[in-house]
Amino acid sequence: MQCVDLAPATYYYHCVEKEKSDNHGGRPTPGFSYDKSGRKICDQQIIEWIYRLIDGEGFSYGYRKLTILLKRYYHLVINKKKVYRLCKQEQILRPQRKLKNKHPRKLARNRTITGSNQLWEADIKYGYVHGENRFFYILSIIDVYDRMIIEHFKGLSCTGEDAAATLKRALIRRKLIDSANKPAVRTDNGPQFISEAFEQACEELAMEHERIPCRTPNKNAHIESFHRILEDDCLSRYEFTTYAEAYEKVSDYLKFYNKIRIHGSIRDMAPEAFYYESLRKSMNIAEIRL
Repeated sequence: MQCVDLAPATYYYHCVEKEKSDNHGGRPTPGFSYDKSGRKICDQQIIEWIYRLIDGEGFSYGYRKLTILLKRYYHLVINKKKVYRLCKQEQILRPQRKLKNKHPRKLARNRTITGSNQLWEADIKYGYVHGENRFFYILSIIDVYDRMIIEHFKGLSCTGEDAAATLKRALIRRKLIDSANKPAVRTDNGPQFISEAFEQACEELAMEHERIPCRTPNKNAHIESFHRILEDDCLSRYEFTTYAEAYEKVSDYLKFYNKIRIHGSIRDMAPEAFYYESLRKSMNIAEIRL
């Protein structure tokens, strides 16, 4: 190195860098696995066993279940990642199943509402219990025409099953459970409303369920407006110490909203009074388009 006027550190540095460049990262594939007795089993033998399993009971199995059988029948110490790599190498991986959407999404369409029980809107509002430092759910269903909260649900959790049960109670309350002409129900894309339980309930109840596009709350304007009223007139007025107190206050307010609170868009009547009056005679109010 003195002949070429090269410092030893420079020489060894370049030797180390060359070794690094030759190694592309990751540990090399060993080409074998072990069984439980500590015996080496080469990859080719494992591949033969995989083919044997596929010819037998494993004809419909993917790499995860083949891994289980290799451990069970051949006592291999092997993980599913290696079995996946070997199956991919041999091009025997089963194709991924394509999940079919049983309930295809139906987007909300433009409607003109001329009477009660034509279109309902449903949504969820969150309340807060200060004394317990936790949130609770309020699911409400409103009739777009008469602005009445037909049915609601309150709870510390809210699932698709809860939403489905609330919808069924709303139909019973309006005496529509056996009717051939049921209203459509419009929701956002919350987890409760895209759940299998809720979609299945809509099918069983013969109700049309439509969902608004993302980031378009104006398509669900009536229930959004009600939840703003609920926030201003009820939820923001109290600091609930217990869930029982919150439950009572919200229940009382919903009764007040339906029976007493007058609404400008329905001839300054309370929603419940307007609904029963509209059953008796035609009510001349502005056409509702949404």
